[in-house]
Order: sequence, then C-alpha cells, then structure tokens
Amino acid sequence: MNDNQLKRRYHFTAKFETKEIDLMSKSSVVKILSTFSLVMITITCVDSIRNLPASALFGSSVVFFFILSAIVFFIPTALICAELSTTWPEKGGIYTWGKMAFGKGFGLFTVWFQWIENVIWYPLVLSFIAGALSYLLTPQLANNKFYVFALINIVFWICTYINLKGLKLSAKLTEVFGILGLIVPMLLIIILGTIWLVGPYPHQIEFTRESMLPHWNNTSMWTSLSAIVMSLTGVEITTIHAAEVKNPQKSYPRALLISTVFILATLILGSLAIGLVVPAAKLNLISGIMDAFSDFLSAYHLAWLTPIVAISLILGAVAGLNNWIIGPTKGLMVAAQDGYLPPFLQKQNANAAPTNLLYIQGVIVTVLSSLFLFMPSVNSSYWLLNVLTTQLYMLMYLCVFFAFLRLRFTHPNVERPFKVPGGKFGMWLVSGLGIFSMIFTVYIGFIPPPQIPYHSVLEYESILGIGLVAFCLPPIVMHIMQKQSWQANELTIDQTIDEFIKKP
Repeated sequence: MNDNQLKRRYHFTAKFETKEIDLMSKSSVVKILSTFSLVMITITCVDSIRNLPASALFGSSVVFFFILSAIVFFIPTALICAELSTTWPEKGGIYTWGKMAFGKGFGLFTVWFQWIENVIWYPLVLSFIAGALSYLLTPQLANNKFYVFALINIVFWICTYINLKGLKLSAKLTEVFGILGLIVPMLLIIILGTIWLVGPYPHQIEFTRESMLPHWNNTSMWTSLSAIVMSLTGVEITTIHAAEVKNPQKSYPRALLISTVFILATLILGSLAIGLVVPAAKLNLISGIMDAFSDFLSAYHLAWLTPIVAISLILGAVAGLNNWIIGPTKGLMVAAQDGYLPPFLQKQNANAAPTNLLYIQGVIVTVLSSLFLFMPSVNSSYWLLNVLTTQLYMLMYLCVFFAFLRLRFTHPNVERPFKVPGGKFGMWLVSGLGIFSMIFTVYIGFIPPPQIPYHSVLEYESILGIGLVAFCLPPIVMHIMQKQSWQANELTIDQTIDEFIKKP
C-alpha cells in the first residue's frame, strides 16, 4: 500500500468512524411509544373480525372459552414475548431468541413454524375476502369451491407481485384501512347485535346458565378451543416495537390489560351477535360475517349499507394480507443467511424482497388452496386449514416458551427492561399455563366438530396428521443439509475501507 493509499485510508477511516458514531447517536434516539400506541398495535395485530363465524358456532358458551383461553394462553404469551423482546430486541425476533437459548437449529424450528403457519393462514384470509366479495356479485358464490379457489390465487399472486416490486401501503393508509376494515365493522356488528337482542327478533342462541357453560362430558365442545385460541394469536408481532417503549415495566402491563379487555369484549360480543341472527346449521365460516350483516341490515331496512360493509371488510383484509406476506418471509431469511438455505433462496431483488422465497410461498399457497376443491364443503376446508394453522402456531409458541425458560437460567444477570412479574413463581406459573394450553390445543385439534361435515373422522385425522408431519419435516431436512458455504458474507469495516481505497 503506497503513501497516497495510506493517507486515503486514514481520512476515510476517520470519516467512517465519525459517520458511524453519528448514526449510533441517532439510532439511540428512538421513538417513544405510549401505552395507547401499544394498545392500538396489539388490537390491530390480534383482534380479527374474520374469526367470528368459527367461534359463533358454539353459541353462548363462547364466553367461557374466550375467558379461559385468555387466562391460560393469551396473557401468558403476551407477558413472555414482552420480556424476550425488550431484553433481546435484535434483528431476527423469535429466531434470535431460539438461537440464543438452544442454538441455531432450535431457532430454525421456531422461525419455520411462524413462517409456514402464516403460509397456511393466507388461504383463510383470502377465502374471507372471497366471501365478502361474493356479496358484491352473487352471495351464492361463497359456497362455490371453484370461485373460492380462483379468487384466493388471483388476489394472493397480485399481492406477491406488489411486494416484489416494493410497492407497499404507507403506514397512514394501513392505519386507516385497519380502522375501516376492523374496528368500525367490529363495533357496528356489536351495535346491530345489541339492537337485535333487546328488540322483537328471534334469537338463535340461548343465554341460560346451562347453555353458557360447557358440558364436561361432551368432548366435541372442546374443539371450539382451536377457533378461540386462533382468534387470540399474533401478540408476539407487537413486541417488534419493544425498543421504542418508554418505561416498559409499567407500559406493557397497562397496555396488556386494556387491550385484553377490548379484544375479549369485541370477540365475545361479535361472536354472540352473529350467533343471535344466523343459525349454527346455516353458518358459513367464510361468508358468515356478511350473512350476519345482511340479515341485520335487511331487518333494520338498511340493506343499502351491505355493499359498503363488504367493501370495508375487503379493504381491511387486503391491507392486512399485504403487510403480512413479506414479514415472516424476511424472518425466515435471517435463518437462511445462517446457512440453512442455499444461496438461490437467499436471493433478494433491488427492493430487498426475498424473491425466490416469495415465489415458493406462493406455490405452497396455491397447493393448499386446492383443498377447497377436494373437501366435502367450503366449511370443512376452512376448518381443516384453521386447525392446521393453529397447531403449527402452537408449536412455534412452545419453542418460544422453552427458549424463555432456558434464557432465564443461562442469562440470569442480563438486564430485563420488562420482566414477567412474580419472580420464579410467576415464571413457572405463566410458563406452565401456556405450555399446557398449547399441548392441549394441538391434541383437541384432532377432534372434528359435529357442525362441520367430513366423509369420516379417520379421513379428517389422517389429512390433519399428514399435514402436520409434512410441515414439520422441512426444518429437519434443512438442518441436515446445512452448509457453511451457504452462510451470507458481510463486509467488515476494514474490508469496506480496503475496497474504497483501491478505487482510483
């Protein structure tokens, strides 16, 4: 290296270090999220009007199941994810937690379950869009398998194309769509249901003590837990903002309490509203929301509002779908860059979109959506995918809970801005409740509800079992085939400087 290059290196290094310090100082000045901000993030990530028909199937006993699920699943999950994310807010999220606790292989399983669960979830939300859109065309289309299959694939591949091009809805637009497509319709259906309850209208469900409590000898009633638990998943996504929270030790519990009350109230009241007007035997899991709105608005001589409600639900669902398509895929990309996927699956385009992973994701969605063509009914396909999604989600949460326990013992002295309250007793109580609820949810998913038609119980259990095993195999294969040469290489500061000074 000649004198001129040495001088250039010295000046560039000084400039680089100054810039780096400047960037570090800027990164330390983070946004401060208030309790209200955390509440809104939690509500928009967890609360879902799409899941109401599935929970409405079980009448007034849905109140019991929601409260039970909140105690044994939702609150423990929120507390543990809050501690992990505020303690280790690094890039990679749940992959990082699993990797730190048990190594890269465990991290791979954790992030894989999150990614594949979302892939299976896409046909569900897309079928909901198909059901809402059918009300702008012909309501009978909601039960047409070919229409549902075609619309799922058209909308999904359009959204995939948008993400590949890097065209994303602005934060403000997404916020508006979230309000129009979630909060407003949710509150509207609760108001309509309340008017129905106090008015001179026939009730399709009862509110007696016997009907509100489950019959313990009726095991099929426990199958409702799959639908209920699925309605309460997603809280781990909110913890991505952990580093931006002011005073997390107070903000998280307060936000958790407020959002839990709001989410439970809207999901319970929304489910009951649908159950009041639509008989369980006629309840369609895809178009059930629009069926209920249509019945309410027709009875109140407001049928002209039905298309407006349908458009609102479609916009909200599409906005949510578009935001989710690339998120979990980027999480899997972190594991891929650790050497678990070959370089061609780590490929990113100019918009930093994981191109080939998005294509593979689209192919899997197309294959999964073909279930709507082969199952006895649209309802049975929807339920089966919903249960499979829930079970894979539970496996992801199990990995997170075990990582939480492990990190408590391996990193006891790490500063935790937020910590699960109650000391060791609180740690074991919260973990025990969560782990039990997850294992139980996976188990009861194999019990088909009597309201959903299937050719046989054996067929239902076989399809679900094969699907569960099939989606657990890829991370095992990926771990076995892992190669050091597949790891993504990043330039060090010295390498960057050397590349710079070689330029004429």
